[in-house]
Amino acid sequence: MTIAKAAATTAGDGGGTGHRTIRNPVLPGFHPDPSILRVGSDYYIATSTFEWYPGVRVHHSTDLVNWEPIGGVLTERRLLDLTGTADSCGVWAPDLTYADGLFHLVYADVATFAGGYWDPQNYLVTAPSIAGPWSDPVVLHGRGFDASLFHDEDGSTWMLSMRADWRPGRNRFAGISAQRYDRDQRRLTGPEHVIFEGTEAGLTEAPHIYRKDGWYYLITAEGGTTLTHQVTVARSRNLLGGYRVDPAGPLLTSAGRPELTLQKAGHGSLVRTPAGEWYLAHLAARPYAPTGRCVLGRETALQKVEWPAGEWPRIHDGVPAEQVPAPAGATAEPRPLSSGQAEEDHFDTPVLGANWSTLRRPATPDWIDLSARPSHLRIRGGQSPMARHRPSLVARRVTDPLCTFEATCEFEPKNFRQLAGITAYYNSRNWYYLHLTADDDGTPVLDLLCCDSGRVTAAPGVRTPLGDARRVGLRARLDGPALTFAHTTGAGWHELGRTFDATTLSDEYAATVVPGEPEAWGFTGAFVGLWVQDLGAEGGYADFDRAVYRAG
Repeated sequence: MTIAKAAATTAGDGGGTGHRTIRNPVLPGFHPDPSILRVGSDYYIATSTFEWYPGVRVHHSTDLVNWEPIGGVLTERRLLDLTGTADSCGVWAPDLTYADGLFHLVYADVATFAGGYWDPQNYLVTAPSIAGPWSDPVVLHGRGFDASLFHDEDGSTWMLSMRADWRPGRNRFAGISAQRYDRDQRRLTGPEHVIFEGTEAGLTEAPHIYRKDGWYYLITAEGGTTLTHQVTVARSRNLLGGYRVDPAGPLLTSAGRPELTLQKAGHGSLVRTPAGEWYLAHLAARPYAPTGRCVLGRETALQKVEWPAGEWPRIHDGVPAEQVPAPAGATAEPRPLSSGQAEEDHFDTPVLGANWSTLRRPATPDWIDLSARPSHLRIRGGQSPMARHRPSLVARRVTDPLCTFEATCEFEPKNFRQLAGITAYYNSRNWYYLHLTADDDGTPVLDLLCCDSGRVTAAPGVRTPLGDARRVGLRARLDGPALTFAHTTGAGWHELGRTFDATTLSDEYAATVVPGEPEAWGFTGAFVGLWVQDLGAEGGYADFDRAVYRAG
């Protein structure tokens, strides 16, 4: 695996002062619901992964400026079973904390969000290192999602979550609850306490508590994870209430400010640096037009927080900034782009790299093989693009409005039931698929399928006989809302000659709106990846010997 270094950049202030600048989003592309944690000099951000493995993606930094993916936590079915998981269900809003020399990770596996039900089963795993090994999951309550742990100064630990109320006509987001968690016995104990019912913004969720200057500060997300999203702060002298909301209004929101680049600002968590500075990690999104569609999904950004002793925390103007002062001690030395922005993978390692994700099933040897053929990834064909049990899709996040994804595929399809190629993918109902397959007479052909809100069509004028070619280069290019494809058999790239709508690969396009119910948005973001089907279960597979992703 090769990380591109040619685009090394200095995140300085441009004025020659040597001060560093945090440039938002720090985690571009599908990285929502950030939980930020510092242990010593190391910072970690854990983000939601929904129907994708590995569950709970983690990034690492030592300065809050440069972030690198270190993989996911929930890598096996022992920890997470996503078989059959619906689109945008699965792992919601993880929470990462540290106590007793252990990392504690709380996460919800949400079964549905239709009709006012969520069926959120919460779990806890622990590990001595962020790299694991992670314990077997502790089963916690299923009363609501966005759970977190608060470790108090007296040694007690409390589990917080939103409180879901499924009953028609009731407030589905029925406040924030707290219950004590016994770390020694690894179980919840004592009664549930409703500690906060939210503000008029509604849809109160994502609770985190921080203790400072004799106060308990409760951070919540409100307004829904759309353009009206916000971070709300309330405080109390008692952990269990009553909490008084900051009279100045939200700590952070981009609601009513369509001119801002970062929209949907909300769902935040706080971190304190060794020098005593505070920062808020929060989700945000970058629509391609004001109030438009967000192909990149919900991303992670950081904001500087001023927090004088005894006072309320404050973010400048209460809105998300694209550039934020870095903490003390951050140096101005040039760094290469993150591997999430530029990477060439020749599949020389025994396991998939940290930027790859797999859909609904972990990368196990029964369908992922990096050893059968040196420097190749062999993917054994899975079910159809609509199936939710055994898909064979290996993909990575789209992290920039302008980006290119290329892969070289070797494939010998036996019939029309075997397909292999590259995809631009949002969910099972919205995707594009440039692939190799076989005609009725066995002739290999190149074709493109398009799925729009669950309706599959073949792009007209694309189907091309490949002759004797079995090794084909495939390319997808996103240029904002425009998506194009090309292929090569070794004599130069041939564009397909058509432009497709990339904005169908967005949260907004995937939304399901039912009158009287909370809006069921898509919660992920666009991916590009490698896809193989063997619909007849006849042993079909494809080999990929390189995959290149370049932002910009």
